[in-house]
Amino acid sequence: GDRMWHFAVSVFLVELYGNSLLLTAVYGLVVAGSVLLLGAIIGDWVDKNSRLKVAQTSLVVQNTSVILCGIILMIIFLFKTQLLTLYHGWLLTMCYILVITIANIANLASTATAITIQRDWIVVVAGEDRSKLADMNATIRRIDQLTNILAPMAVGQIMTFGSPMIGCGFISGWNLMSMCVEYLLLWKVYQKTPTLALKSAKVEESELKQLNVKKESDMKPAEGVQLIVEKDVTGFEPQQEKEVSCVSRIAEPFITFRDGWVAYYNQPVFLAGMGLAFLYMTVLGFDCITTGYAYTQGLSGSVLSLLMGASAVTGIMGTVAFTWIRRKCGLVRTGLISGVAQFSCLVLCVISVFMPGSPMDLTVSPFADISARLFESEPLPTIASPEDKPEMVFATGMPNLLNGSTTPANSDPEMSPEPVPLISVSLLFAGVIAARVGLWSFDLTVTQLLQENVVESERGIINGVQNSMNYLLDLLHFIMVILAPNPEAFGLLVLISVSFVAMGHIMYFRFAQKSLGKQLFVCCTPDPREVSDSSPPGNTSTV
Repeated sequence: GDRMWHFAVSVFLVELYGNSLLLTAVYGLVVAGSVLLLGAIIGDWVDKNSRLKVAQTSLVVQNTSVILCGIILMIIFLFKTQLLTLYHGWLLTMCYILVITIANIANLASTATAITIQRDWIVVVAGEDRSKLADMNATIRRIDQLTNILAPMAVGQIMTFGSPMIGCGFISGWNLMSMCVEYLLLWKVYQKTPTLALKSAKVEESELKQLNVKKESDMKPAEGVQLIVEKDVTGFEPQQEKEVSCVSRIAEPFITFRDGWVAYYNQPVFLAGMGLAFLYMTVLGFDCITTGYAYTQGLSGSVLSLLMGASAVTGIMGTVAFTWIRRKCGLVRTGLISGVAQFSCLVLCVISVFMPGSPMDLTVSPFADISARLFESEPLPTIASPEDKPEMVFATGMPNLLNGSTTPANSDPEMSPEPVPLISVSLLFAGVIAARVGLWSFDLTVTQLLQENVVESERGIINGVQNSMNYLLDLLHFIMVILAPNPEAFGLLVLISVSFVAMGHIMYFRFAQKSLGKQLFVCCTPDPREVSDSSPPGNTSTV
């Protein structure tokens, strides 16, 4: 249901706003900005509350928000003409704002769900078995890859043979059913894993009674409770004093935000997390930017769908490679090998920039299109006459690329897409698809490093900040495309993207060097505890 909504919300917003990407761009900026600002606060909320409460609350809020959005969108599709006439269209504008706001709440709740389930619950369920944790991480990622294929296909077919309104109703109904099923499954997992009721930040006595955890050994819980009580006693009384002050209540989110980023910086896996975040600053993925560029190169929608399917297959291959390499070489070295594999494949993308068929033209300023739009007022036709590109009115990269495919790029002979050589775009997508093996293996490596090396009481806030970093670099990549949206500049964006990927892997190499030292290149001795031994507080309180 979540994947269906992520795919469909952009389509719905485009459909509502007259085939313009303005609402989609606003929604993307709001989502990225919200996670960037609130990621640490969401993670702190995950840490301070019981696991079951966090999982259930975030699940209900997420699905309820999607259901509400679906209902509002159905009403807008049904009565759009009437809403346009009421209050000079302001009522319709308020509906758009309401949809984006509720959809943003759904995304924040989805972030909380991902943090608590994929970064906390799974560690507790796996126990001290690092191999089991790696297998569970890989399985979750494979399911995620499959849903990335199946969910858009299902929604796309419903909207093609039905209507957007039917698509909204289907997604709302699906999320209602899936919420009930997921709620029951979470409760079942919680009952079968009594250690989920134990948390270093708080120990919920009511949960312990419900689960009858008397048969558990009293040593570890007792020690954990004593440490927690000491921490809570020393830090609880000042909180009661702070609650008296209204200023401290207002300042508390800002303090949490600051403390979260400071704690993230002080983590032993800080460089590994930063390395993963830098991989988000790229146009070499199957998003609207790459899709739009592919259209300018003459690729059809059916070919693109096949390429997306191939990328999902290589992503699944990456999860398989992760588990195999980790058993042979250890976790830290797996990230290093995955980074080398990804960067080696992306060299094909760099080569594609200089091959026949590449539209890169250094004589055309990357900012020519945006400067024309900034200074255009009445003389729009005069600007459009020398080159057909500046007549575009959208503020994002994709429409420019799409329109670029229907207008001449340089001269009349290049007007039709047939004569454009496919060598460049073929090498580009070959590199992007092949790099997914290393990308997802590297992603799983950093995920498990965070799971194993972050103290349980900080697991939520650290992963919240990690999500914020990911969104920050993703936001920067969209801004980069908005500033240089013309196809001639796409080659420069590819080179910048590969540079950021290289910087990310250099950061990870530095982390691996600090962790393993001279044993970094000894790849024949698997040692699954190599990182956890270097940071003792990592996982001992949960298992």
